[in-house]
Amino acid sequence: MPEEAKRHVLIVDDDATYRSRLARAFLDRGFDTSSAGSAPEALALAAVESPELAVVDLKMPGPSGLELVRALKGIDPMTNIVVVTGYGSIATALEAVRLGATHYLTKPCDVDDILAAFDRRERGEPELPSTDATPSLARAEWEHIHRVLTDCGGNISEAARRLGLHRRSLQRKISKYPSAR
Repeated sequence: MPEEAKRHVLIVDDDATYRSRLARAFLDRGFDTSSAGSAPEALALAAVESPELAVVDLKMPGPSGLELVRALKGIDPMTNIVVVTGYGSIATALEAVRLGATHYLTKPCDVDDILAAFDRRERGEPELPSTDATPSLARAEWEHIHRVLTDCGGNISEAARRLGLHRRSLQRKISKYPSAR
């Protein structure tokens, strides 16, 4: 690929190992890459050279990936952004797309999954798979519990206090995994 034809991708993830592996995989596929471990670092890089593509982690210390999507779109509305997360939910997926993300993927995902998400946008396919069903109440409860547990750093006692549940009740709820719908 000629030097002037290289596409620039910005990789933003607080997990240094995952970030460096993605950067290496994009480099191996002929992309020009830059990477950042936080939203402020990513915004500084984007202000110098606006990326064509961005891969943004949802959960990071400081400003979230959703805030970063909004800021990157403010810098350059043409930037295509894929949000990746280990904490996927329908609500955050819809919010990410509403803010301008091209697609939303749950980890583990690799460079091929991310490139396929960017390609779907270029082919004019919808950003998210269409679904007529809303998540079940049990699924919504499970997602909320896990968001609170994550916010508490995995501390079950603190999460139970915030949720107004007994610690043992919370442990039973955590062990259950509701169906996808």
